[in-house]
Amino acid sequence: MNTIPSASARPLAIVILAAGKGTRMKSDLHKVLHPIAGRPMLLHLMASAAALSPRHQVVVVGSGRDQLETAVGAMATIAVQDPQHGTAHAVQQAQAALAGFEGDVLVLYGDVPFVRPATMQAMLDRLHANDAPAVVVLGFEPEDALAYGRVIADNGHVRKMVEFKDATAEERATVLCNSGLLAARADDLFALLARVGNDNAQGEYYLPDIVNIALSDGRGAAVVVTDDADEVVGINSRAELADAEGRWQTRRRQAAMADGATLVAPETVWFAWDTVVGRDVTIEQNVVFGPGAVIDDKAVIHAFCHIEGAHVSSGASVGPFARLRPGAELGVGSRVGNFVEVKNARLGAGAKANHLAYLGDADVGAQANIGAGTITCNYDGYFKYRTVIGERAFIGSNSSLIAPVRIGADAIVAAGSAVSRDVSEGELRLVRGEQLVKPGWADRFHDAMKKKKAERKV
Repeated sequence: MNTIPSASARPLAIVILAAGKGTRMKSDLHKVLHPIAGRPMLLHLMASAAALSPRHQVVVVGSGRDQLETAVGAMATIAVQDPQHGTAHAVQQAQAALAGFEGDVLVLYGDVPFVRPATMQAMLDRLHANDAPAVVVLGFEPEDALAYGRVIADNGHVRKMVEFKDATAEERATVLCNSGLLAARADDLFALLARVGNDNAQGEYYLPDIVNIALSDGRGAAVVVTDDADEVVGINSRAELADAEGRWQTRRRQAAMADGATLVAPETVWFAWDTVVGRDVTIEQNVVFGPGAVIDDKAVIHAFCHIEGAHVSSGASVGPFARLRPGAELGVGSRVGNFVEVKNARLGAGAKANHLAYLGDADVGAQANIGAGTITCNYDGYFKYRTVIGERAFIGSNSSLIAPVRIGADAIVAAGSAVSRDVSEGELRLVRGEQLVKPGWADRFHDAMKKKKAERKV
């Protein structure tokens, strides 16, 4: 990921609050691990924060610690808030992990995953402006301010921060709302946090109170206002998760088309967080991309395909109704048609499997033809084995290739064959049971059965 140039050379720490119980999700999965575009929302946020090259990332958790430790691995330090006494108390739990750290701290929320790196950097730049505010908060102006906390400010200088439940009618009329995100120098942040009280309607320690404390000390506080309120919308329920997915997909579709791809019915195409789509790619209706899909220039993805962990080379054609699973590699100009599934298999340039085939753990040479109903029998119940099909080989319809097996270049496997031994180059292999012919047998059978049926009716 590209880094964002900073106006300050000071080291940076990111503190991400993820201690909420997430009860509205009604899920055994931690709220911030619910995926958007196939990626946990927490990891969306951490990836954006990584663009600022932070020295530390600390995730503050309550319940679900094991899940979060597994998800973030070595990317972040886990701090635990137990019991939970509000957002200011939550940030305090990161203090031990940042012991000795002298730099800036950016406080984010794990359920607000789409804050842009540029917005984060704008907060840090404002922190180091000439007036040197003690705290910088991120404000936004939603269409409906609802119950958000309010930022009372003049020309970007904060006069007061107030939670909605504690706000007067005049303060509630203010349209500038508090996103909860803020930036401060580490020494200022933890010194101010130590002075936060809980004399409020909820009896909790509110993070925004550090602004009011700084103001009472005669120090300044500033607000940076995002120009996109969507980036600070929190996700607390399944409905809000679905809404966030929809907004993310809309932006990704627009980006794909702006980069030169044709989406025939954009609203029906679903991308993963890391889908790569080249120029002059055509994607038809009802296509779903899972993580790890790369589509090169001029490829065509026909309707009703599912593609995950696969690479489709330039000029290749997929579908309709095809499934590419992880490890699928389609060469230049290759074709995978309707009801074909490809898993951990490589198709060479110009190779084709036009319909009703399963290619798993296979190497298919250039210009080879895979007939309808062909399967690679790659699993014996214990181990997976590979099938190798040479260049220009022709595999007849309804064939079973029982791995491990090699089909030589220019070889032909006759339709209906079950091949369990290697086929040499240029060889014809026909493996079928003997065809028996019994003249008149079917007529005698039908006559006998009709007679029995008639007798039962009597």
